[in-house]
Amino acid sequence: MPVYEYRCLKCGKHFEMLQSIHAEPLKRCIDCEGPVEKEVSLSSFQFKGSGWYVTDYQRKDGKSTPPGGAAKQ
Repeated sequence: MPVYEYRCLKCGKHFEMLQSIHAEPLKRCIDCEGPVEKEVSLSSFQFKGSGWYVTDYQRKDGKSTPPGGAAKQ
């Protein structure tokens, strides 16, 4: 589920809510019940799988293999 950011127009509180993509946007602040507006923010994402870190290229003998190439002997 995505995390959405909101800002209260009454108290100025900035908060995040984990909501279904189909859920209606919040209309009231979780603290003061004032009106809120949905913020536009950068999306966060997570890389999964191999090939992103130096440790992903290490061979079993402890020597590292450069990305896309063979290990130097």
